[in-house]
Amino acid sequence: MWRKKVKEKASEGDEEDGELIREREIGRERERERERERERERERERERERERVSCTRDATQ
Repeated sequence: MWRKKVKEKASEGDEEDGELIREREIGRERERERERERERERERERERERERVSCTRDATQ
């Protein structure tokens, strides 16, 4: 009887660990997606800056 309880508790612990691992993986994936979005925004900003410089250069020539 006691061993059965121990096994049940261990099983519950494994399930909780699995849930924590999944939550961490989801969190990491969300962070990677946020980083990709920030990188896309930085690239758009660089492109706007290049365009602005190009227009300024054309206007002064």
